[in-house]
Amino acid sequence: MTVSATSTDGREATSTSGFWALTLGSIGVVFGDIGTSPLYAFREAATGAAQGQPVSRVIVLGVLSLILWSLFIVVTAKYVLLLLRADNNGEGGTLSLMALGQRALGRRSLFLLSLGVVGASMFIGDSMITPAISVLSAVEGLKLATPALEHYVVPLTVFILVSLFAVQSKGTALVASAFGPVMVVWFTTLAAMGIVHISDDPSVLAAINPYYGVQFLLSHGAVGLVTLGAVFLAVTGGEALYADLGHFGRKPIQSAWLFFVLPSLLINYFGQGALVLSDPGAIENSFYRMVPDLLLLPLVGLATAATVIASQAVITGAYSLVSQAVQLGLLPRFEVRYTSETHAGQIYLPRVNRLLLIGVMLLVFLFRTSSNLASAYGIAVSTTMVADGIMGFVVIWKFWNLRAAVAAAVITPFVIVDVTFFSANLLKLLEGAWVPLLFGAAMLVTIWSWRRGSAMLMFKTRKIEVPLNELIVSLEKRPPHIVKGTAVFLTSDPASVPTALLHNLKHNKVLHEHNVILTIETAQTPRVDLAERVRMEKISDRFSKVRLRFGFMESPNVPRALAVARKLGWQFDIMSTSFFVSRRSLKPSPQSGMPAWQDHLFIALSRSANDATDYFQIPTGRVVEVGTQVTI
Repeated sequence: MTVSATSTDGREATSTSGFWALTLGSIGVVFGDIGTSPLYAFREAATGAAQGQPVSRVIVLGVLSLILWSLFIVVTAKYVLLLLRADNNGEGGTLSLMALGQRALGRRSLFLLSLGVVGASMFIGDSMITPAISVLSAVEGLKLATPALEHYVVPLTVFILVSLFAVQSKGTALVASAFGPVMVVWFTTLAAMGIVHISDDPSVLAAINPYYGVQFLLSHGAVGLVTLGAVFLAVTGGEALYADLGHFGRKPIQSAWLFFVLPSLLINYFGQGALVLSDPGAIENSFYRMVPDLLLLPLVGLATAATVIASQAVITGAYSLVSQAVQLGLLPRFEVRYTSETHAGQIYLPRVNRLLLIGVMLLVFLFRTSSNLASAYGIAVSTTMVADGIMGFVVIWKFWNLRAAVAAAVITPFVIVDVTFFSANLLKLLEGAWVPLLFGAAMLVTIWSWRRGSAMLMFKTRKIEVPLNELIVSLEKRPPHIVKGTAVFLTSDPASVPTALLHNLKHNKVLHEHNVILTIETAQTPRVDLAERVRMEKISDRFSKVRLRFGFMESPNVPRALAVARKLGWQFDIMSTSFFVSRRSLKPSPQSGMPAWQDHLFIALSRSANDATDYFQIPTGRVVEVGTQVTI
């Protein structure tokens, strides 16, 4: 992402120039996905409604009305005006909303956790489909320029996507700096194209009346519901408005949407509708038919750039979401590389990048055209939107101090709309909607297996652990050989003796002069103030407890946090300090309580986890690893 800050309020208090910079940045990053929907949304919805017959006036006005009011209700009212106000210390997104809901309830809620996990899993599925359908739909404009180029659409799409994923490790700063200006040109072009063609049939403006959309649904039965699934293509990307709240702030996103992005989209959709009313054959590719042949190739180039930007925004969104999931304990530690010294939000996850690329390539080769892939699109986003709506109820009810009935009255209409879209997309299950569900289900099983395996592993280790206070009393009665320096033992349970400490006493028969039991916690907030970063407790002459707290969007940097501890009075020299880390070797057990396949999946996830030394950014020269074998 291009901008990083810590709170919405702080951003909204910036200067006018800062506000416009954030607004421009949001146009480039936030609206890439929804901004490229005109390439295929109207065409797919109208074609689906026609069922192989010529596109009629009733279909054009009905589909247009549904698209316009979907943008008004789902994107503008629900996300821009309502959920953007439900920020978690300035941050947004499905997992952030889940954490905020749990804070609102004052306890961990399995129901909210399940909603957050489902929403996050489906977002990953969407992250694979968006690059494939966006770039395919843009490159397909070449077929209109010269039919002979049709065979080059898929190879060129593959080349563009492989190149995009290949440059991720270099960081997004250089590419992101051009996002805003390019997307401003894109939205301006959308509006200009629409203005030129509205005059083809000005009566198209009647579609602003919701009567046409409602009448279309009532008179077309099952076909109307199927069409509604295609209409949803126009609002995919709406959830990104909320996910990127922490990077740009509420007011810049709201201003960009209400005064620039939304008008541009509406004008373009009206223009496509007017063109098809005057020339029904143009529905074959109503977007590219809006320009003369002379401008077709430049428009294909601009559309390709816009779809690459849309893909980039989704990819970086997936990085951020997986990073949050790791911090919240939903996934094992993945390697995170920071690609910018100034913007913490610019990260690169090699393993996630590879998995996304594999998924995107499978989709391109499996579906080959944007029309085929459109059937797979929507189900993942609509699932995420339903989850956001339900979790939003908890936040509105508890945090905004409204009665449950009032909160339900506010959010229920939006949830009904989301569930309707979800139902409409389910009708496309056998046509391709199973693909994102499959990706999402794989992610869901992975998270469930990791959580379940971690809980069982913790339960087994707790049964054999020794209470820390008992060990300290024992050591005071019979002290071992004392060596100089400080030993820091990492553990998730400060009340019990860390495994590394037990093994150090058992095998080396020594105890350091100063011993620190270090616990690292993840808060339910995106970031933690430095004043709350460190908590210290001296429990004996030789033992102390230190707890470090990080937000779920922060990078846990232990040495930097311990520097804060030094200011609080903990005197230590990093060069005479050793960090003891336990490395568990897991073996499956017939009595694990999990199916064999889940045992092996959990063990594989554990082995693939990034090394704790690297994840917590501890100097490798100061680390002592102690291995233990555990059966689960």
